[in-house]
Amino acid sequence: MINTELLYEKVMLRLDMSRETGEEELQEIILEVLEETEKEEFLPLNEKIRISRELFNAFRRLDILQDLLEDESVTEIMVNGTENIFYEKGGRLYRADRHFISEERLCDVIQQIVGETNRYVNESSPVADARLKDGSRVNVVLKPVAVNGPIMTIRKFPSEAITMDQLVRIGSLTIEAAEFIRRLVESKYNIFVSGGTGAGKTTFLNAMSDYIPKDERIITIEDNAELQIQGVENLVRLEARGANPEGEGEVTIRDLIRSALRMRPDRIIVGEVRGEETVDMISSAMLNGHSGSMSTGHANNPADMIHRLETMMMMGIDLPLQAIQRQIASALDIIIHLGRLRDKSRKVLQIEEVTGYSGGVVRTETLYEFREEGKQDGKIKGSLMKVNEIKNRGKLMAAGYQEV
Repeated sequence: MINTELLYEKVMLRLDMSRETGEEELQEIILEVLEETEKEEFLPLNEKIRISRELFNAFRRLDILQDLLEDESVTEIMVNGTENIFYEKGGRLYRADRHFISEERLCDVIQQIVGETNRYVNESSPVADARLKDGSRVNVVLKPVAVNGPIMTIRKFPSEAITMDQLVRIGSLTIEAAEFIRRLVESKYNIFVSGGTGAGKTTFLNAMSDYIPKDERIITIEDNAELQIQGVENLVRLEARGANPEGEGEVTIRDLIRSALRMRPDRIIVGEVRGEETVDMISSAMLNGHSGSMSTGHANNPADMIHRLETMMMMGIDLPLQAIQRQIASALDIIIHLGRLRDKSRKVLQIEEVTGYSGGVVRTETLYEFREEGKQDGKIKGSLMKVNEIKNRGKLMAAGYQEV
C-alpha cells in the first residue's frame, strides 16, 4: 500500500524553497519520486496517475478538496478539522474517505483561499468569509474559536447560472408562477427573496435577474461577489471589504449602497441584508426612485422576513417602530419565500404581496402557495398554487400588463 503522505514528504525535500517552483518542474519532481517508488513496489498506471494528481493538487491547488470542487454534482463541502470532511450531493451528506496530512497543511489551504480575496484570518481574527475564483462561497473559523481544529465550509455555485426555465423543469416552481415573476421583475416591483440556509436564495435571485431588461444600469452589492447577472452590459459589481490588521480600510455594505445611489442606477441588487444596511436598502434605494430593486434575507416565512427587516432597520436608525413599519410597507412589494422539503428538494413555498400598513402591523396577502399532494418514489409531490390575485397592479399596468 503506497503511503501518499510519505511521498508528499519526499517531494517536499526536493523542492528548492529559496525560489518559486514552476508547474512543469513540480510535475517532473513528482514523476521522479513515483519512479523511485516503483522500484520497490509495482504501481498500476491508473494508480500512478491518481497519486500524481493528488500530489500536484497538494502543492499547487486545494489539496484533497480539488476533486470535490471539480465534481459538479457536489454542492457543498464541509471541513471539520483534518480528519472529518463531508460533502453534499443530491441533497444528502456523505463523508469523504480522505483527510489532510496535517493541520498545518489545512491551514495552508485556508490561507491560500482567503489571501486570494485580499482578506486575512488568524488566531486574533479567527473568522473570515471569502470566495473562490468561480464564485463559490467560503467561510472559515480557526482556533481558538474552533475547538476541534480549523473549520471551513464551501458553498459551491454552478459554473453557469441556473435559469428560471431550469428551476421550472426540476419542479421548484410552476410555469405560471415563473411567468408571474417575470412580469413583476419587468414592471419593477421591489422584491425580497427569503428562506433558510441552503434554500437557494442566491440561485433564485440569479435566475430572477435574467428577467431584467438588458438596457438598464444595474448595480450589485455583496459581501462576497456571487451573483451571476447575465446579458447586462451596463453592470457594476461592488464587493464589501473588511478592515485590515490595523483596523483600517473597511468598506461596508451600507457604504456601498450609499455610493451606488450616486451612480445613477436603474436597479440596486443587494446579495443579502443582515444588519443596519437594511435602512439604506429600504429607505434610500427602494423608496428613493429605484424601483425594481432586489435582495435576500434569512427567514422562516414571509411574516418572519418582515419582522427581521423591522429589527434590522431599528439597528440602524432611531425611529419609532410604526414609522419603520410604514417605510417597509411603502417600499417592499413582494416576498418570495423558498424552502427545502423533507426530501431535500428546494421549492418556492410562497409568493406574498405586501399590501400596506394598518393596525400596527405590515399587512401581506398570499398570492401563491405550495401545496403538498403526497409522496411518490421518495419524492414529495405538490404544486405552487395561485390562491389570490395581486392587489397593487399600478406598476404592472404602467408596464403594459392589463391582465395578470
